Amino acid sequence: MKVSVVGTGYVGLVTGACLAEVGNDVVCMDVDEAKVEALNNGDVPIYEPGLEGLVADNVAAGRLSFTTDMAACVDHGLFQFIAVGTPPDEDGSADLRYVLDVARSIGRHMADYRVVIDKSTVPVGTADKVRSAVGEELAERGASTDFDVVSNPEFLKEGAAVEDFMKPDRVIVGCDNPRTAELMKGLYAPFNRNHERVLTMDVRSAEMTKYAANAMLATKISFMNEVANLCERVGADVEMVRNGIGSDPRIGFAFIYPGAGYGGSCFPKDVAALERTARDHDYQARILQAVEAVNQDQKSVLSQKIVARYGADLSGRTFALWGLAFKPNTDDMREAPARVLMEALWARGAQIQAFDPEAMAECRRIYGDRSDLVLADGPYEAMEGADALVLITEWKPFRSPDFDRIRTALKDPVIFDGRNIFDPAYLAGHGIGHIPIGRSAAKSGGY
Repeated sequence: MKVSVVGTGYVGLVTGACLAEVGNDVVCMDVDEAKVEALNNGDVPIYEPGLEGLVADNVAAGRLSFTTDMAACVDHGLFQFIAVGTPPDEDGSADLRYVLDVARSIGRHMADYRVVIDKSTVPVGTADKVRSAVGEELAERGASTDFDVVSNPEFLKEGAAVEDFMKPDRVIVGCDNPRTAELMKGLYAPFNRNHERVLTMDVRSAEMTKYAANAMLATKISFMNEVANLCERVGADVEMVRNGIGSDPRIGFAFIYPGAGYGGSCFPKDVAALERTARDHDYQARILQAVEAVNQDQKSVLSQKIVARYGADLSGRTFALWGLAFKPNTDDMREAPARVLMEALWARGAQIQAFDPEAMAECRRIYGDRSDLVLADGPYEAMEGADALVLITEWKPFRSPDFDRIRTALKDPVIFDGRNIFDPAYLAGHGIGHIPIGRSAAKSGGY
């Protein structure tokens, strides 16, 4: 099948590469000429496991190409995926200007039937706006070309996006035309061999499903962080509590790990957008408001623990930071807890020596050259001359480090464990203090 994807960001690039991998003829369009040239040469601007090889292989095979020519992109594909950004406006709502610009461009250039697919995360009712935008352009040209609009939200986890696309839990297709539903089922048939994964529904329900899914996951995280904060105050161990409640199959273990708050491009933006949608419809989504508030507060917990140990004035103090990305297996620092932590420590006069396996370039792009920030060559180099170690992203290489080396490197051998990945009893045996999240009752043994 011939597929066009507008937008070569995280969603668009993964979508295009994975659809090409199963044999489709895919053209991806972007307005950034340098980015398009790099992609045609097999250079991927983001870190995502498996994506670089996938892009390079399919470009070499002639199944995947990149262009800045919107007219050629619209002419190419029966399926027109809109995968551009929907950044949050100041009021928390999703900014649809790029989505609607693409829709207008499709209407301006299409000459035959097209399936216009909203792949971007968009509020309920966006498909109607896309339909109107395409229709207005056709009317202005005096054309009566047929088209359909589909909501096909992505459910890709950063760090596992290629696997998620190739082996999806479900494929949501929102449409109002049975013919279009069959076309979409045909497109996704290669990913649907084991059992039926395509769930068809009305467009608005599909749009709502994406927001509801992310809001539910964010709610679980914020709830567990609330429990962790309460555990510290009542003398309980949140890890014991987590195991106790996670063993209930109605709850499960997914997304109940306490920590320093969630970040990234999806959860913060989508919770805020859904809460804004509720307000637009005269409804106060109080749980969503609380989820946002708890998460913002949680991002300050580590800096508060550091101040509690060293005092409010951190001048002359240096902290080693392990992790910059908002989660492992990505270089994405959008809304990352590490940013809140660093900025809080800098405001108190501290120096930061940081290491992340993938996000160093992104950190340098965001903060530039600063005298109070050293981007170290490795995790142990980050500890040289540091007072304490702060772990904020649970990359696998950080899980089993050389604790004796940590103890001797730090002026004050203590780890502020923002993800509760270390065993407090084991650290104590190596002479290292452990300051976790929600584990005031943690004792030796049994962890």
